Amino acid sequence: MAFLELQGIKKAYYLDKEAFPVLKGIDLQFERGEFVSILGESGGGKSTLMNIIGGLDRNFEGKVLVNGELLDHQKEKQLDDYRRSMVGYIYQSYNLISHLSVLDNVLVALDMTNLNKEEKRERALKLLDQVGLSEQVHKHPNHLSGGQKQRVAIARALASDPQIIIADEPTGALDSQNTQEVLTLLDKIAKDGKLVIAVTHSQEVADHGTWIVHLADGKIDGDERLRPAYAIPEDPTHIKPRQLPAAASYRMSFKHLMYNFWRNSLIMLGTAIGIFAVLLFSGLGNGINGYIQDQINSLTNPLAITVVKNPTGKKLTQDQIQSSLMQNMAADPQSMIINPDELNRLAKVKGVTKVQKGNIIGGYRLNYGKLQQSGANMMTWSNHTTASAIKRGHKPGKGEIVLTKQQAIELTSPKKYKNLVGKKVNLSFNWVNEKGDPVAVNGTVKVAGLSEGASASTAINYPTLLQMLKQKGADTRPNFVAVSAGSLSKVEGVASRINNMRNNKGERILGAITVGSVLKTVNTYVNLASTILAAIAGISLLVSALMIIVTMYMSVSERTKEIGILRALGERKKDIRRLFTSESIFIGLFSAILALVIVAVVSICLNHALYGLIKYNIVQITVGNVIFAVVVAIVISFVATLLPARHAAKLNPIDALAAD
Repeated sequence: MAFLELQGIKKAYYLDKEAFPVLKGIDLQFERGEFVSILGESGGGKSTLMNIIGGLDRNFEGKVLVNGELLDHQKEKQLDDYRRSMVGYIYQSYNLISHLSVLDNVLVALDMTNLNKEEKRERALKLLDQVGLSEQVHKHPNHLSGGQKQRVAIARALASDPQIIIADEPTGALDSQNTQEVLTLLDKIAKDGKLVIAVTHSQEVADHGTWIVHLADGKIDGDERLRPAYAIPEDPTHIKPRQLPAAASYRMSFKHLMYNFWRNSLIMLGTAIGIFAVLLFSGLGNGINGYIQDQINSLTNPLAITVVKNPTGKKLTQDQIQSSLMQNMAADPQSMIINPDELNRLAKVKGVTKVQKGNIIGGYRLNYGKLQQSGANMMTWSNHTTASAIKRGHKPGKGEIVLTKQQAIELTSPKKYKNLVGKKVNLSFNWVNEKGDPVAVNGTVKVAGLSEGASASTAINYPTLLQMLKQKGADTRPNFVAVSAGSLSKVEGVASRINNMRNNKGERILGAITVGSVLKTVNTYVNLASTILAAIAGISLLVSALMIIVTMYMSVSERTKEIGILRALGERKKDIRRLFTSESIFIGLFSAILALVIVAVVSICLNHALYGLIKYNIVQITVGNVIFAVVVAIVISFVATLLPARHAAKLNPIDALAAD
């Protein structure tokens, strides 16, 4: 049984509907150890026959049998496996991959074997040494002579230990010395038990083989046995093939990216600028949100809800609740009292974690020595008050009060107001007892601290105020309550439930004043603005995607021959698609890294420039922003290259190999 058998091979090309026969019924049988020369003039069908034998041409009539088994040219997977495991190509034009070194050009065939990394490298170096190129392994093909390139092609053809070596005009571009060296190498390959089939129009080349087959006008018109086939070695080598692993595609893509780095860097820069703009606006949104929250938190606790009496029984806005509070505190303070039953109901409201009683005093007087100062509103210290406004001293403890800086100046002088901290002042105000009769309340309190800025206010320790009220028989019931919610997201819900608390007449009894809901609204607007700006900046990412698409189509055009080479070596369409998509993913990844570097530098500069003004880092890039940038860059790059990669995978290997 012949090792390789051709039965009735016919092939015709069509122009419109007219057929032009190229092969007109070829019947041949080949054995291992043969160095067969297919001799004939140009246009006689030699190359077409080689493409059929090599599993590249699928459209023909007839049968190809390997070891007695039919090779079905309609099954692409079977052809890929056949080329990967059985066939090695040597081309007249060498067909080396320009962006790979000599060593890598050989390793590309070994990537589809089961050898480990060290074994692949060892075999590649051994083959290059056998063809006399051990000193050239790190050079690129454009630095080699024609003879050296052909030797690299021979080493690559032998790398995966194929059983069939197809040499298409292997000496057509070589001088006489290199021709002799290449023919000697081919003869040695046949002696190793391989089937070598050389296509040539040179009688001199054909005479070096063991068997000459004459092909003319698409037919076998004779053959000549020069010498017997070489004996098959008793222990022939065999390297097990495998499909190309994804890691090999990534490595090759990375090498091509680096080989054309400066051209690709322009694409990466364009994509990075788009990602940078999106990141910067997102970071500004984060920073502005944080700054606003920091400022509001410095005024009051955003988790605290101030609860006061609703004197109308109707639904009121926050502004109406506050206005009603001030009016009633002056006209009828007793109407603002919150009774124990209402306090108990507040404690049971869903989402409430703490209830703290408090009082607001509508008008008061302070005396220090001979100086007096009047104030409009004083309230007890509670969990909704923050200590950030206290610039000197501390929050009020038992028997203590916090005054504003302006009050301290009026009670002392602009130069000595700081000395008021720790001193005692007399506090007096008018209140009522439980019957509603007016009561004058006064007492001595120590100044615990001074508050400044927009959040400056007068605040007295709650137990201290209660003691003063009890001493004068005044009403000690609270006229406001500070309620704490579990989290910022719960503030609005808790406030809504408090506003909906009703008495047995169906009237609303309490009103809730929140800073958290205001903060949430402000944050929503800031997020919306930053998102819109980021989306506008994201338009540049579409431009980057178009750049990547155009670049990848150019790359496919430039690498058409490379695609044909890889397909001839046994790579699948899937491998070709992955070759281009992985390179695009690298572009996206490097673009994201470059964008992160740029935004880090710009953020540092902006924060440094503005920190002295606002005492806050206004650009804040989060881990989420970083992940978003990397994911978006990779996704855009991947999607942008899908069409070019698909186009590359669909290229006909024969047409691709014939590309200039």
